[in-house]
Amino acid sequence: MKVVILCGGQGTRIRDVADNIPKPMIPVGGYPILWHIMKYYSLFGHNEFILCLGHQGSVIKEFFLNYEVNTSDFTLILGDIKSKKFHNKIDEGDWKITFAETGEKTMTGARIRKIKKYIGDDQTFMLTYGDGLGDVNIDKLIAFHHNQNGVLTLTGVRPAGRFGEIQCTDEGVISEFNEKPQTAEGRINGGFFVCNRGLFDYLEDNDDLVFEKEPMMKLVKDKQLMQFNHDGFWQPMDTFREYVLLNSLYKNNNAPWKKW
Repeated sequence: MKVVILCGGQGTRIRDVADNIPKPMIPVGGYPILWHIMKYYSLFGHNEFILCLGHQGSVIKEFFLNYEVNTSDFTLILGDIKSKKFHNKIDEGDWKITFAETGEKTMTGARIRKIKKYIGDDQTFMLTYGDGLGDVNIDKLIAFHHNQNGVLTLTGVRPAGRFGEIQCTDEGVISEFNEKPQTAEGRINGGFFVCNRGLFDYLEDNDDLVFEKEPMMKLVKDKQLMQFNHDGFWQPMDTFREYVLLNSLYKNNNAPWKKW
């Protein structure tokens, strides 16, 4: 199943960490957080990725175009580029990555709409943000989505309430979605979506379309937005504090998402 990753935002809240690279390229344990996300999906057998690029997308392209150089030890005789010899085995050799330029200032809903052609005839695909890590059971998430028969399933998590609050029935049908209320209790949107291609019917041709607003509200109204509950680890990287936290977990071999 294809995995769409939103990588185009400017990450204004975390510019005190790095403002010369896009947010998905900020490192955790020496590798971009984007790489960790892709590595995690790959553990479940999902190796085909569509990256929705925007702000400083060329940095992401450069990293993967020179992947072996960026991630391996190698020996090189200067003046003889063909002499380059890598000393590491690349475990990610079966990854297929589509780099989609979706616009510098395009909003999330429009970025998703712009990659429709890369989904092909697939009836289902996955979607997530390029700045959040978790130990979500992807197999169970997909099975839940297929059993619910909704257009979109999101993963509901329980961190501190500064994001969007969601409420749902016992059957997993979302009855209310508030993107950023003044107070938040219960679960919030943690990303890790599974989508039917019918999602594109909810995405208008408008570069200012925010996925988490009008499209989700319409899905709620149509009872097509479902919630998969995740009580394990989930952590975004929006601030310097969260950057330090994720790197500390990785450094101390206590990173719940690192299962490779």
